[in-house]
Order: sequence, then structure tokens, then C-alpha cells
Amino acid sequence: MRFTVSSTALSSKLVALSRVINSKNALPILGDFVFDINGQTLSLTASDSENTMQTTVELTDCDGDGRFAIGNHDLLEAVKGFSEQPITFDVDQQQNLAKISYQNGLFSLPIENADEFPTAQTVGESASTIVISNQLLNENINRSVFATAQDELRPVMNGIYFDLTPDCLAVVASDGHKLVRNKIFTIKSDQPASFILPKKPASLLKNLLGKDGGDVVIRFDDRNAEINYGDGIIQCRLIEGRYPNYNSVIPQNNPNELRVDRNGLLAALRRVQPFANDSSNLIRFHVEGSTLQLDAEDYDFSKTATERMTCDYNGQPMSIGFKGSSFIEILSNFDCAEVIIQLADPSRAGLVLPSEQPENQDVLMLMMPMLIND
Repeated sequence: MRFTVSSTALSSKLVALSRVINSKNALPILGDFVFDINGQTLSLTASDSENTMQTTVELTDCDGDGRFAIGNHDLLEAVKGFSEQPITFDVDQQQNLAKISYQNGLFSLPIENADEFPTAQTVGESASTIVISNQLLNENINRSVFATAQDELRPVMNGIYFDLTPDCLAVVASDGHKLVRNKIFTIKSDQPASFILPKKPASLLKNLLGKDGGDVVIRFDDRNAEINYGDGIIQCRLIEGRYPNYNSVIPQNNPNELRVDRNGLLAALRRVQPFANDSSNLIRFHVEGSTLQLDAEDYDFSKTATERMTCDYNGQPMSIGFKGSSFIEILSNFDCAEVIIQLADPSRAGLVLPSEQPENQDVLMLMMPMLIND
């Protein structure tokens, strides 16, 4: 079997697929790419047994159909350095060898029987479907994935929760200390459905989704999801279990409202945070009138820092503690000029909202407070 393919087209697809492959695999063949030639189309597949990615490349020339597996590392390193040129594969399935020739040379690699490659779990016929624009899904994953947990005792917290209701699609992530909730009002369903997308396929999508206007089709049942993002398909095993009631932790009455420049607050936090205690990372927010004061201290090493900035505040004077690194993460995942921080009292969670909500969306981030020793 012999076929020819563009070097840059092949390289870009293999680089994307390689992100799903683990460095250590229970089955050696999971370290391979599967090549499946059918007519003038080459299908490429990679998997880590729980997540499977598949994409296609058009061939410039082909003299027969066939299927084989080839090790990811050597092939990827070889084709990554090519400028745009045709690459020809001569595959001998009797000798289990592929000879790959290009403008200035040739190399050969062993191949394996692709029939040994595990098949991905398919989604059942009773699956629910969500159709969401490429850009919107990209924005929501980018905004949420940082807030997922790494908790072996509560695996449901280790992914992004998609909650489809008659009112909206809510995209939620939380590690118990911070929470992100995005409501998308253009996507709703009379049949409520939900799933928890693990962090790995979410991160894969984050790198794959572009800014084009295409749609992503997500089909899911109780155990698996199939995500068709236009350029390829990801099939993944979902996290099973019941996600906590995220709405119950969001305080509803927050009379104290602070409006502040996002970049200014972010820069101030980054300057003050190194002076906080390493174990607690506590930063004290004191707000009164039109002044927000940030204080950090580490008495073990005789370090203290204070910074003041102007703000627009309606409410009672208040001091509340937050974890500096987490607050920096929250502010970094907004793209607005100003943020609104809503507070009830020093023992209840603070809400961070953009000054202007994205069109047809409602974005909210929550931060649990820390105890201040006055």
C-alpha cells in the first residue's frame, strides 16, 4: 500500500492527536497512532483508553485501502521539522514496515496490527444532544477549567459540569473554595440533562477549538460523550456521580457592592501576594468609602505589605480575607475592564462579576472567605 500526504497537514493533525496519548500506557499499542486509509481519505486515531481522538486528512495520492498502527514519538519528531512538501508512505504489512520518503531522504519505522487497538465506547441511541458554537464552547471551557478540583475522594469535582435545563445551559466548575458558573441562555431544553466532562478532554478541546463560526455537536448519555468539533471527534468517558447543588452555595443577598478596575486590582494582588504567609496565602481586603486596602503579612519572616487603590463602593466598611492566589486566578479569567465584587459579610462567600455580561450569558465567579485574626 502506498499513499502521499502533505507534510504540514499531517504534522498539525499528529501534534493535536499526540496530546491525548499518555507517556506510560497499560497497553503498548496505546502509544501508537492508527492510520486508516479509505479512498482518498486518511483517518488518524489516538487514545489513552478513556479518551479517543479521531481526525481526517485528504490524501494527494493513494493506491489502496488499509489500516495499521505506528509509534507516535519517532513519527511525530520526524515530520514536525518538515517544510511544506509531499511525504510518501510505502507500507508493507507482510514485513510490518513503513518506508516514509520525502524530498531529501527516507526513513523507515515498524508498524503494528491496528486490530489490537482498543475500540472507543460509543454513545447510546437515547443520547442527549447539545449544539453550541465553537467560540462559545471555547470561551466557557477557558473560563471554567481552572476552577476544577484534583480530589480523589470527590471525583465529581474534577471536571466541568454541563447542566441543561428549560432556562439555559449552565457550565459549572468548582474545587470547593472557588466556583465558576456560566449561564448560556440561547441553549435550553425541555428535557433536563447533564454530564460531567473530565479535565483532560476539556483541556484537549481548549487547545483544539478555534475562533471560527462553526458549531460543536455534543452527544452524551450516562457514561460517555461524543464531541464533534468539525475538524475531528473526541469520544470520552464521563465522570459518573451526582454533582453538588451549586446554586445553594451562591449567596443571594449581597448589599455591599464594590466596583474596581480589574487590571489594577490584579497588579496590586500580584505585588502584595509574595508577602502573605506561604501556607495560608491570606490577603485581607478592607474596603471603606472609595478606598480598597490590601494587606498581606507573614510574621514568621517579618514580612508585611499594604497597598491602597481607589474603587467605587456602596456598603458598610468591611474587612474580609481571601486566598490571594485563587483571587488572582479568578481575575485572570475575566476579560472585562472592571469587575463587581458583591459581599454580604466577612463569613459569607464573595461574588465576582464582570461589569458588563457577555451577550446572552450570565457569568459569575465565587470565592469562599478565609478567617482573619484581628
